[in-house]
Amino acid sequence: MAEEQLKKEDQLFIHLVNTFVQSAWISLGKVKNPVNDTLDRNLDQASYYIDLLDMLQVKMKGNLSEWEEQYIIHSLSELKLNFIDEQKKGSEGAAQSEESGESSDTEGAEAEVEEKPKAKKKAKKANKKRKTKT
Repeated sequence: MAEEQLKKEDQLFIHLVNTFVQSAWISLGKVKNPVNDTLDRNLDQASYYIDLLDMLQVKMKGNLSEWEEQYIIHSLSELKLNFIDEQKKGSEGAAQSEESGESSDTEGAEAEVEEKPKAKKKAKKANKKRKTKT
C-alpha cells in the first residue's frame, strides 16, 4: 500500500510540474490557449510560472528521484531559453517599429527620388525610338 501511495504521489507531482510547464508555454505564446484557441503572449505570467518551477526544484531538492530532478531541470532550461528569446523578440519588435516609423518617411522620399531618374531614362528611350522610326 505504501508503494501505491508513492506511485500516486509521483504521478501527482509530475502532473503538477506539467501543469506549470504547459501554462508557461501558453504564456510564452508557443502553445495555443485551450480556452480561446489563440496564441496569447504574456511574459510576466510566463516568468511567474518559471519562478514557480524554480521554487519547486529548490524546495524539493534531495526529495526527488533522478528522473524527476532531470525532468524539472530540462523543462526549466527549455522554458528559460524560450523566455529569453521572446524577450529579445519583444525588444527587437519595439526597436523595429520605432525605426520603421522613422524610416518609412525617408523610404518614401528615397523612392520618389529614385523614380524620377528612372522616369527620365524611360522618356529618353521612348524619344530615341520615336526619332529612329521617323
